[in-house]
Amino acid sequence: MLRNVCKQQVNLLKTCASLQQQVRTTFILKRKYEPPLHKKNQAPKKLRGRHHIYELVEDTATKKQKNIEVVLKTFVEGVGAKGDVVSVKSNFAYNKLLLPGLAVYKTEENLALYGRKDNEKTDLEHSSPFAQRTVNMLESLNLAVVMNKDHPWVIEPWHIKASLRKAGYICQEECITIPKEPIEGPDLNKEGKEFYCTITINNLEKARLKCRIHHWSTDPSERLPYVYEFWKLPSEPLFGTTNETNTQEAKK
Repeated sequence: MLRNVCKQQVNLLKTCASLQQQVRTTFILKRKYEPPLHKKNQAPKKLRGRHHIYELVEDTATKKQKNIEVVLKTFVEGVGAKGDVVSVKSNFAYNKLLLPGLAVYKTEENLALYGRKDNEKTDLEHSSPFAQRTVNMLESLNLAVVMNKDHPWVIEPWHIKASLRKAGYICQEECITIPKEPIEGPDLNKEGKEFYCTITINNLEKARLKCRIHHWSTDPSERLPYVYEFWKLPSEPLFGTTNETNTQEAKK
């Protein structure tokens, strides 16, 4: 009985060993201490223990793989436009481009079939591979526009530019379109209310930026209480739903 159990365990271990995937790796080594030279027609000198000490030169398992070139069959955000030849990492190309069918390997046949011709004229859908990603980031942002609580003001594009710079975005004033209706203050009735601006990227893409007014005073005793994570709280529109609908129609 015990012998049969041992045989079953041995067979199970053999089966598990056969299921393991073999990995071929290459290690390039060099001797740390060079062995002594010997004269012609003489027996080589006996190697000592220190002559069998090796240093690792290269491990192919950790070697950085070269990029591969693929031809895009359609626009891919952050990569390129249709017909572009891009060089990307092999894992990214296989999992994100080749398997979903968004690209093919760069060959003469695929270049003739999917590549962009020199005299080919195409309508630009995106000004750059990263333009749509920038639009998505701006539209997901809830921008705090901090205005003075003690002195009169009217919101202008440079206020939005300064607020974007604080949030880590660089934008020119001519790319910012604010609502036609003037936003004046200080007015605590407008505190925390939202309005929308339009950001134009590369004269093509348009991002709808959500802004929220916040009053600030240089006098600490006159400052409003700090609201923790204000962007998660619900807010009222500054101009009501009519202006918001018009903005959506203008964007379309």
